[in-house]
Amino acid sequence: MISLLENSLQFLDVSLGIFLSYLTIVFLIRLILTWYPKIDLSKGLWLLISIPSSFILNITRKIIPPIGGVDVGPVIWIGVISFLREILVGQQGLIKIALHTNIA
Repeated sequence: MISLLENSLQFLDVSLGIFLSYLTIVFLIRLILTWYPKIDLSKGLWLLISIPSSFILNITRKIIPPIGGVDVGPVIWIGVISFLREILVGQQGLIKIALHTNIA
């Protein structure tokens, strides 16, 4: 039983870490793409960036409109995702603590 819990925690740790890293990269690219407004995000590989971020950024833009024509949504989400990543799967994150507690 403990082995199953430990395996599921390790899987959650790795998969959540990869997912949150992917989201960080997505929002970093979206931040850079704000400097190039002529790029069409609805074509080609840009869909890998556009699909996971557009919905979240649209909600953020309703709450915090662009300041001086600059969209601050990607910056906000990079901070939120980095915080979540550190709290959950960071070196002293909750999942790491649960893993070390089960091992001991």
